[in-house]
Amino acid sequence: MVAKNEKAGVEPMAWFCLRTQPKHEHIAAAQLRQDLKIEAFLPRIRFRRSTRSGPAWVTEALFPNYLFVRFDLTARLRQVQAVRGVRCVVHFGSRWPAIPDPVIAELRAALNGEEIKVISQELNPGDTVEVAAGVFHGFQALVSRVMPQRQRVSVLLDFLGRQTAVELDCRQLIRNPEMLR
Repeated sequence: MVAKNEKAGVEPMAWFCLRTQPKHEHIAAAQLRQDLKIEAFLPRIRFRRSTRSGPAWVTEALFPNYLFVRFDLTARLRQVQAVRGVRCVVHFGSRWPAIPDPVIAELRAALNGEEIKVISQELNPGDTVEVAAGVFHGFQALVSRVMPQRQRVSVLLDFLGRQTAVELDCRQLIRNPEMLR
């Protein structure tokens, strides 16, 4: 199968997309880097998510179940596929598509050269938020005023059929919850 790829003009060292086991992207990337000394790129995002016990910071892969790896396909395919957490190198029949270097460079630039992008939690008037802790847990609200010196936010909640202004601790709120689901 791999011999066909050489004829198709694939460079010896190229970026490929790996499919991983669910929630094992970081394990596979670490194993590739440490054991095989292969360059791996795993773009991730860090953000606050609502949980039963209140808001919590979580880190997830930007592309769940996938990571990017630069290696020689003909020489290292079997080694890469045998790494803990890796399901396979993405392929279509006997075609193993390489990812162009500029695409990886553009992804890295979008993340400011880091692998983890922290999603800002800064609140502004007009933002839609979800209350992640306290008596209003689970409610959607609209930020009407931010009071940074007191770490408080005034929000409008739909409560008992009417809009009610409530002042909450900003740590109880999660910004734009619909974007993170």
